[in-house]
Amino acid sequence: MEQYQQLSFADVEYTNKGKLTRREKFLNQLEELLPWSVMRAVIEPHYASGQGRGRKPFALNAMLHVHVAQIVYNYSDPGMEDALYEIESLRRFCGIRLEAVPDESTILQFRHLLEAHGLTEQIFAAINQTLGERGLFLRAGTIVDASLIAAPTSTKNQDKARDPEMHSSKKGNQWFFGSKFHIGVDSETGLVHTLTVTSGNVSDVAEAAKLLHGEEQFVQGDAGYQGLDKRPEMPTENPPASVIAMRPGKLAKLTQDDSEEVRQLREAARELASRRAKVEHVFRDIKVRFGYAKNRYRGLAKNAARLTFLTAIANVLRGDAYERRCLIASVI
Repeated sequence: MEQYQQLSFADVEYTNKGKLTRREKFLNQLEELLPWSVMRAVIEPHYASGQGRGRKPFALNAMLHVHVAQIVYNYSDPGMEDALYEIESLRRFCGIRLEAVPDESTILQFRHLLEAHGLTEQIFAAINQTLGERGLFLRAGTIVDASLIAAPTSTKNQDKARDPEMHSSKKGNQWFFGSKFHIGVDSETGLVHTLTVTSGNVSDVAEAAKLLHGEEQFVQGDAGYQGLDKRPEMPTENPPASVIAMRPGKLAKLTQDDSEEVRQLREAARELASRRAKVEHVFRDIKVRFGYAKNRYRGLAKNAARLTFLTAIANVLRGDAYERRCLIASVI
């Protein structure tokens, strides 16, 4: 991160304040844990050098920090510009001064750069490689799941129509309009190794084969993945064992039976549900921690790029938490 050349009176006052806020603690955690050099190496070949004519571009490191701050706090482009003017901790995290804040068009252009060259997918792969080198992908099994992400249904826009790439899907007795976020996570660590983003009307089981890395011995899923082992796109040579939950209606009928066999089935269903909970933690990070419960852009590609980068950040944070838990367990 770029350092200030000279401290102002405001800088001195900020440095001497008595409390470290939660925002500052989280930003410090991101600064410490994210592999910034790895991410810069992915983007640098596509980033303007600033040696030609025109306005000198902002440093890549600063713009990368701005983009990370933007997506973890779910800011729009103008919202991010305003936040940089208003919040000193964000400026310090990004390494910029108040008199040199990037405007919303600069923030938008950096985001478009990442989208145009598919750089978020490359960053996701590069970060996962660093996590794999630390032994955080055990690859014995994969848990698959999907979550609906809502999109605006309003037609009060230039096209007088809803987003054509989003579609409706029924969950229970409710209809949802938007996209669907599919993930495959490591069954032990809960880190996402594969993801796809589709329209909301694509069934969970139709995307399941794309969420496998090919080395797993088993795949776990909820009742939406019934019949997974019979899908033609599943591997035919050494296919993973499909451990799929029973449909809720069928399981509910079993509650009327008190036989030993039924009790064992209910116990097995509870055990499988507790193991599949790892995948729900990812959706919690994306939708609650990072606030991405609703699609921000029109079209799947832009939303997929943002979700991919957010998932990479979530993997880093969850990987660190997993390592700390293992360390505590080894000491105890």
